[in-house]
Amino acid sequence: MIRRRTLLAATGGALVGGALATGTAHADATIAVNPGTSYGTWEGWGTSLAWWANVFGNRNDFADLYFTTNSVTYNGTTLPGLGLNIARYNLGACSWNSVNGESMAESANIPGFKQIEGFWQDWNNEDPTSSAWKWTADANQRAMLVKATQRGATTELFANSPMWWMCSNHNPSGAAGGGNNLQTWNYRQHASHLAATALYAKSNWGVNFATVDPFNEPASTWWTATGTQEGCHMDPAVQAAVLPYMRSELDKRGLSSIRISASDETNYDTARSTWSSYNSATKALVSQVNVHGYQGSGGRRDLLYTDVVTTSGKKLWNSETGDGDGTGLTLASNLCYDFRWLHPTAWCYWQVMDPTAGWAMIAYDANTLQPTTVQTKYYVMAQFSRHIRPGMRILDTGVSYAAAAYDASARRLVIVAVNTSTSAQTLTFDLSRFTAVSGGSDGLVPRWNTVTTGGDQYRSYSNTFLSGKSVAVPFAAKAVQTLQIDGVVI
Repeated sequence: MIRRRTLLAATGGALVGGALATGTAHADATIAVNPGTSYGTWEGWGTSLAWWANVFGNRNDFADLYFTTNSVTYNGTTLPGLGLNIARYNLGACSWNSVNGESMAESANIPGFKQIEGFWQDWNNEDPTSSAWKWTADANQRAMLVKATQRGATTELFANSPMWWMCSNHNPSGAAGGGNNLQTWNYRQHASHLAATALYAKSNWGVNFATVDPFNEPASTWWTATGTQEGCHMDPAVQAAVLPYMRSELDKRGLSSIRISASDETNYDTARSTWSSYNSATKALVSQVNVHGYQGSGGRRDLLYTDVVTTSGKKLWNSETGDGDGTGLTLASNLCYDFRWLHPTAWCYWQVMDPTAGWAMIAYDANTLQPTTVQTKYYVMAQFSRHIRPGMRILDTGVSYAAAAYDASARRLVIVAVNTSTSAQTLTFDLSRFTAVSGGSDGLVPRWNTVTTGGDQYRSYSNTFLSGKSVAVPFAAKAVQTLQIDGVVI
């Protein structure tokens, strides 16, 4: 299985807690929002920079599209800014210099825009002020990192692979057989490269990384020497050996406020396996558990939440996910599963721009590297990210096709729901458990609609009104809608 191109088959329901969880909104269903059950304070929405920023990092329009909620003109069309507030910076593993007659081994299958140049290019000198370090590298991705930061984004630093010279075969795409590829004598050096980058970013780029994750899907074995991107298998024992170095390398640079996140495993079940393998000392080093959403609607999200949040008291992020459905229906469906069962406090899409149109929010041509079509998925993302904002409390809806968030200061309730069925239906939202619900003028409930099969694209409506503490909304087949209900008191 190759990451980011193949997902486990999605189903209408997921086996959760030993029972089939409802994943399809049945005709004329009623959803009761429960203010008595909260799953934490929302931290935000994000994207990894990596490849798309390596291509488009100097574009201010894209920075505005993704990292503000402004209206932005793109190709003559006005688009709603997505309001992402988390930027994940990919520390590169490539360089094209020679050291003591040795140089990087490149996979024949990795395209140039997926090769991210790293900063520590000569192992003979660890001093980041020396010529062994090339701080002019990776200019485009760094440019987008700074643009995102200037627009208010918080940031995370992660590595798909250690620098090529830290890899046993000098290939940053992986070992020949997909096994461990970080040389045992470079565990600390990998952490040092990350920590030195974090310090340099703070001192020179105006970027203060909140978290650092030294791994990316490390337990996966598809990172091979013939791969199509940077990657490195590191089994849980290797991860546990690297993490103490990560902490000490940050601390000795005065970066004790930077928290460690781990391990960005590819799916929920693998994340549980890795986390359970850590002893208490290793777990204590990790402040935030990152997981990727490539299990689709499968996997035991609920058990991962229990292990990480309930039992261990850690933060939990879906730090990377993606799918090949350009309509956005799969994104909306799986995101609602996350809200219902995983309960992350942040959610990040892998690449908001991609040459494969289905994976993209805005596509680009792999040969010309020119941006092309805005996918419906872009508008579906707006339904969530423009309305469920940082600082809101995530509330329980009792179903796997609707999410709810509450802004106490604004007395505003936001509900996002998806009709996954092939038939139109009316969803009624029961707000009777709230102390007061008044809505806007005359009980108005503004709403936004995207029909993933074509039609409305984040179109706003002002024709829906409360009926007491209830609101009924018609949904087209495969539509995603957002409701904004004001005057709500818990």
